[in-house]
Amino acid sequence: MKRIAASLIILASAFYASAQEAPPPVDNLIEKRMPVTEPAVAFDGNGTPALEATLRTTALAGAPDAPVTNIRMIVRNRSSIAYAFVSGSVTFYDAAGVRCGEGLFKADVLAADESFETDTPGLRIRCEVASWRIVATHLLPRMPPNQPLTTLMRAPRNLVITIDGEAHPIQLDKPMTLTLGDKKRTIVVRTAQ
Repeated sequence: MKRIAASLIILASAFYASAQEAPPPVDNLIEKRMPVTEPAVAFDGNGTPALEATLRTTALAGAPDAPVTNIRMIVRNRSSIAYAFVSGSVTFYDAAGVRCGEGLFKADVLAADESFETDTPGLRIRCEVASWRIVATHLLPRMPPNQPLTTLMRAPRNLVITIDGEAHPIQLDKPMTLTLGDKKRTIVVRTAQ
């Protein structure tokens, strides 16, 4: 009985650990600096492009004693998800790659492929800008009425349990038969309801 309990604990632990999505490659989460004439892209937590911004303001030559304090940009939702709230930061760099200004942006209720024009409160550009980037800090999905949260969550991809060095693939709601000691046991992994 102890072996069955231990196996179930190991199975539950493996399922929990496997259910945590593997982080996307680091390269996908780095919002690259773009020339000011090109759009900048922000990624969601899965490394998928979420927001794309283009600058409307072209006079971006600030100085320490005369900073640029206001810009306009267009931000577009590039994902297929409608958001109830989005926010992020925009950062500007000089030709040497030194950060010389940053500001914030936000919007409420942003549909898929919808754009909004915004400014960047708190911005103070103290250089002649050569490149820029945006980072999404909040991407809150919009919940349709009466839709359970589980429909927005992604199912885990590949689940595997390893018992005594032997790997067994797991599929949700599919029975898996294991021999524990001298008895065969059937285990079914399901999502919690």
